[in-house]
Formats: sequence, structure tokens, C-alpha cells
Amino acid sequence: MAEVKLASRHESISLRRRLPNALAGAISLADGSMADPQFGRHIKVPQYLTAHYWWAYVHPRAVWVFERQWLVNLILWGNFSRLRDAAMAELGDELPGTTLQVACVYGDLTSKLIDRVVAGRGRLDIVDVLPTQLENLHRKLPQGAPARLLRMDSADLNLAEASYDRALLFFLLHEQPGDHRARTLSEVFRVVKPGGKIVIVDYALPRWWHPLRYLWRPLLATLEPFALDLWRREIAHWLPAAAHSGSRKQSFFGGLYQKVVITR
Repeated sequence: MAEVKLASRHESISLRRRLPNALAGAISLADGSMADPQFGRHIKVPQYLTAHYWWAYVHPRAVWVFERQWLVNLILWGNFSRLRDAAMAELGDELPGTTLQVACVYGDLTSKLIDRVVAGRGRLDIVDVLPTQLENLHRKLPQGAPARLLRMDSADLNLAEASYDRALLFFLLHEQPGDHRARTLSEVFRVVKPGGKIVIVDYALPRWWHPLRYLWRPLLATLEPFALDLWRREIAHWLPAAAHSGSRKQSFFGGLYQKVVITR
């Protein structure tokens, strides 16, 4: 397996320019190396991302615009910290073994997750299909963090079955069309060990009296065309059948947000 040493932070930032295919493998922050465990696999950016989310994730300027703690908090109507902490509390203060984060997240969610992984002497894997997002996350995390950044499509995880103790999906599902959402949940369910926990935080249908039910709907419909799926149906609709019996839900901010916890 080929490995390329990262000599400096500047070198890691310019990975795409020097090694355009390198992020098809994994950046290991613990040893500063890059491997290619997916040699021969063609990783294609899903069409829905380039068609609908180029402005938020794909365009080179997207990271510069959105990687601001105050902005991600504003987008969630001041609820980012509350929802992040709800996810962390569900996972626990110490996370031994292996933890999977599905998709990079703007803000400090992954840094908080790393703290708990370090406390538990575990390991964190973060998967994302976009090199730009992986590079941005690599810059945010401390050197030597017990984490691997893996370039993969969440709907096609090149990961062993039952290899993770827990998984976190934080505001990912509302961005995906229904078929991709169902495959993502099926894949995450597959790679989490029996008895393991899957934590999902995302949008939901707000209460009838909530003003954002009427003000937020047209904006979501325009900018995030698949988000209203989560207003119309419960997340359980896209779960594999085996996951239905072990799930529970908690609502936040008048029902606009939800936390769904699945025990594998």
C-alpha cells in the first residue's frame, strides 16, 4: 500500500493540486500519512451535490463562506450548540472503540467528538465524498488526533460489516434525495456492530403553531429541495426494516429539529 508523508500543514492544504487522486484513500491524523485502501475504486461525486449544493459544499469558495461558527449557528436559528451537545450526550463522555461520522460538518462538532474519542482511547473515522470538505476538516483537527478522513460516498461505504461501535449523522439526510438517503441508512446500519448506536440529528416537521413552519418552508424548498421530505415522513420510512424496532425520537425547537437514536 502506497503512503505519502505529509511534511507540513501547508503541504496538506495543497493535496489536491499535487496529488489529485490521493483523497480517494485516507488521511490519518495520528501518523501524518496517507494511504489508498480503495485503489481501483472510482469515487464519483453524486449528481445531487453538484446540481443543488455546489454553493454550499462543492465550490472552492464554499468553505471560506460557511466555515464560521456563528454562521452555522445562525442557519440553525441559534440551535447549533444545543443540537451538537444533544448528539454528544447521546454518544457519551468517553468513546472507546471505533466511531464513524458520516459527512463533514461546518463548525466545531468534529472537534467536540474528537475530545470524547480521545477520552475513551478510541478512534474516529469521518467519511465524505468531497475532497474540499475533507481538506477543510483536516485543517481544523489537531495534529495527532486519532482520526482517519476517508473519501467515500455515504451510500456506498467501502467499510467492513459490523466494524463500528457507533455512528453519527448530523444534518446529512435532509440534503439527500430519497433513494440516496435510504442507501446511506442501509450502509450505516450495515457497518455498525450489533448493539451499537446510530445517532441522527436533522430537520423535522415543526408544530402547527411554529412561525418557521410557514416562513422556512419556501426557503428550504428553494435551496435544499430534499429537506421537506423530512417534514412529510419520519426518518423510519428510509430505514432498513431491521432498524424499526430499536429506534426512538426526541424533538427540539418546536419540532423543527429531531434526534433519532437507533440501537443496532
